[in-house]
Amino acid sequence: MVLHVTRAASPQFVQPIFFRLIKVREDWITYHGWIWLHGYQLDARGEAVAQRSIFVQPAGLIVRATPVPVARPARRPTPPRPAARARQGKKSIDRQV
Repeated sequence: MVLHVTRAASPQFVQPIFFRLIKVREDWITYHGWIWLHGYQLDARGEAVAQRSIFVQPAGLIVRATPVPVARPARRPTPPRPAARARQGKKSIDRQV
């Protein structure tokens, strides 16, 4: 299950994250209305970038099928630089003798 964790779930998430839930930590003691979740923080492509345990209010979690991918601008291929151009202007040590 993928969750969108925002500030509504906990004040620590000013910057919202996507979180792949692995386990609800029922063995950890919490305050009423809060739970510990164990899983992976996801990047914009939906790939795991960090393993985390987070302390949240379940009422503030948003269930997502998959994270929304971020649109990336198309990359232009850079033209290759000629090797001869890079060598221009360099003097050989043999010529100075």
